Amino acid sequence: MSGPFSAVKISDRVYWVGAIDWALRDFHGYATSMGSTYNAYLIVADQITLVDTVKESLMNEMMARIASVIDPSDIQNIVCNHAEMDHSGLLPRMIREVRPERVIASRQGVKALNAHFHWDVQVEEVKDGECLDLGGARVHFVATPMLHWPDSMFSYLEGDRVLFSQDAFGMHLASGERFADELDAELLRQEAAKYYANILLPFSPMVTKLFAKLPSLNLDIGIIAPDHGPIWREKPEQILECYSEWATQRPTRKAVVVYDTMWYSTARMAEAVSEGLASGGLTVKMMPLAGSHRSDVATELLEAGTLVVGSPTINGMIYPTVADVLTYIRGLKPKNLIGAAFGSYGWTGESIGQVEEYLTEINVEIAAERVRVQYVPDSDALMRCHALGRQVAAKRKESLTAGVSS
Repeated sequence: MSGPFSAVKISDRVYWVGAIDWALRDFHGYATSMGSTYNAYLIVADQITLVDTVKESLMNEMMARIASVIDPSDIQNIVCNHAEMDHSGLLPRMIREVRPERVIASRQGVKALNAHFHWDVQVEEVKDGECLDLGGARVHFVATPMLHWPDSMFSYLEGDRVLFSQDAFGMHLASGERFADELDAELLRQEAAKYYANILLPFSPMVTKLFAKLPSLNLDIGIIAPDHGPIWREKPEQILECYSEWATQRPTRKAVVVYDTMWYSTARMAEAVSEGLASGGLTVKMMPLAGSHRSDVATELLEAGTLVVGSPTINGMIYPTVADVLTYIRGLKPKNLIGAAFGSYGWTGESIGQVEEYLTEINVEIAAERVRVQYVPDSDALMRCHALGRQVAAKRKESLTAGVSS
């Protein structure tokens, strides 16, 4: 008996048997304000196969869903598309419980699982392009290294036309609905964009390579089943199109102004900078760090073209919240941004130069001279901030116009 948990049928031979994590609020520094799901899939063929597992603490929910379809001990194969612990952490217990004939992973997946668990389990390595015959059903394996770990791979069930895409094409979103077409389209785009910006963005070149490779694979994809979030069963090409667009990191007229403030001087400067950007023809998103999480800043930058950052100086250093968000963004490796630095100080004012150094390390093109103000900005200082915004806007518009003409 499965108790209150039941599997959800997603195709003739495939069931969702995952778990919903309503309480998750942080994922590696990424604010998951809407929770998440950990998706696992059961292929009911002659050889019953489990594709991925769930977070270890949610084992009982997954096992109950499996038990609503089959006896879990009938599972013969477990496919591990991705060795990250939110999907593989349960494997040792599953193997002891189910005793499958085979555990399958990519070459790098075998190495990662061995390094995680230091076990004596024999994990079978599969290569790019190999197939697994389940008896009346065939699974094809597609290597997708660095989307988003070295071990990552897709699995494709022919006939049912289901692509098991591990962490790609997913999102952190807990819901009672299992399918994307049951949810609001704007919510889906917002959460998918946040996921891409915070998880996949550094690997955009690999996303582009994947789309170049897909036509040669001749996969007739009818359903995309990721490891997080809803399943794409109607028009799955919509999420493929989003990824193709996001991978280009094509700059836009949107400007993101990120800042923190101690006694509101830097905040006043940020307002003047934003007015200058707007009067120069850009759409502005102001993000005071007192109320903006680093992962939301990354999300806003995904479809932007400009990043302007302000910081007060504290103890001769950049303000801690500003350093935090710039360190986080640096790891995400955004492309094609321009920007500038500004800020206030009381004594020596080192932070503004430090902000500019961060921007340079992130490969943000400095488009205007930094503005530094001691203590409280007067009207002249605010006009210099406004001019900084206008100068950055002019530079952004010039580059966009050049890009269109070329």
